[in-house]
Amino acid sequence: MFFSIIIPLYNRPLEIDELLYTLTQQTYLQFEVLVIEDGSKIIAKDIVDSYADKLAISYYYKENAGQGFARNFGFEHAKGDYFVIFDSDCLIPIDYLEIVKNYLLDHQLDAYGGPDGAHPSFTAVQKAISYSMTSPFTTGGIRGNKKHIGQFHPRSFNMGISREVWERTGGFILTRLGEDIEFSIRIHSMGFKIGLIPEAIVYHKRRTDLIQFYKQLHFFGRARINIYKHFPSELKVVHFFPALFTLFLALSLILNTFNHPLAELCNTLLAIYILLIFFHSWNINKSAKVAFLSIAASFVQLTAYGLGFMQDLWKRIIFRQH
Repeated sequence: MFFSIIIPLYNRPLEIDELLYTLTQQTYLQFEVLVIEDGSKIIAKDIVDSYADKLAISYYYKENAGQGFARNFGFEHAKGDYFVIFDSDCLIPIDYLEIVKNYLLDHQLDAYGGPDGAHPSFTAVQKAISYSMTSPFTTGGIRGNKKHIGQFHPRSFNMGISREVWERTGGFILTRLGEDIEFSIRIHSMGFKIGLIPEAIVYHKRRTDLIQFYKQLHFFGRARINIYKHFPSELKVVHFFPALFTLFLALSLILNTFNHPLAELCNTLLAIYILLIFFHSWNINKSAKVAFLSIAASFVQLTAYGLGFMQDLWKRIIFRQH
């Protein structure tokens, strides 16, 4: 099995350097790498070229059109039987391709997704952000969890498709705002077999501070409404949780401001929730510092997503604006 690894890139030369280094360590060697520079102002060509003697690697520069169409560009130039998509801020364990190859040979998946986690070298903030994106107390454990809720949708930070999937679907039709989930739903609808490979984990850096993390999650909340516009049945109860949590926080603030009798109940519920996050994160990360930061990251994750979700729900669904 020959893999084509496709990596869209936008103004992140240091990240692509780290990612490419991890690919030089792979135990399975039947693969090529395609880096698609999507109109970046900070060009990474020299860094990519420095790996020419270590990897079968190709570099392409194109005008900026977003990550979805950058991946399509990579599909068009790929030689592999199977295409693997990574985000540029991922680090890949040395046995990743070996694990994927063996699993695909046993299970014959047309498309797959894998989980993400925090590498030991990540900062405390990055580990806290990773926790908030994978915790059952925030996302419900729907991202790469064996017991995920509903139909499994691979995410583009760690996703693979067969050449046949690309040829029949035509790739991404959205370039951002939930493009990977839309693509996954369309793959399902065409009868292809999609599955989770639990052991095919990547270490996902995401954002390095909570401000950037807020902006990213606000965008994700808006993306969920964009997916709803294409597939109304894909809006589930779990997707409303961040918005309800955000409204609950606002209600708690109002009740406390006016010393309402229900304020004490709200405060108790919040205290329980905070303690659950703290001790769960501490158990996973073995660090009180990361556990404290996980509380902040979880609140940022939920409120940012909730506000983005409500913003586009109000604008695009209720008032039907484009």
